[in-house]
Amino acid sequence: MPRNFEANPKLRELSRELRKNMTPEENKLWYQFLRNYDAHFSRQRVIGNYIVDFYCRRANLVIEIDGAQHYEHDEIEYDKKRTEYLKTCGIDVLRFLNKDINYNFENVCVYIDKIVKRRL
Repeated sequence: MPRNFEANPKLRELSRELRKNMTPEENKLWYQFLRNYDAHFSRQRVIGNYIVDFYCRRANLVIEIDGAQHYEHDEIEYDKKRTEYLKTCGIDVLRFLNKDINYNFENVCVYIDKIVKRRL
């Protein structure tokens, strides 16, 4: 698995703040599923010049939880650029909407589990 990325040290403090102030949906996914998942996930991880919501190194997988701001033009372009960068690092990205976490949580967890197991 390629590891051709370096974390921008200037983003470390911001990632710490984001960990302390996760959204309700990020908290739910973390505390009710990913925190104790067999394949270790880290939260608010710096990869290159980006901070991702959740990252599993073993599976080379990022999970992003998208709120309403991700529908704005600038955010769509930013997310696209970030996803392209992550792909050059050999990392795939799973995206879920806040409403997926709030109203379809069990299926989200089953899907994540399926993808992680496939990638391992």
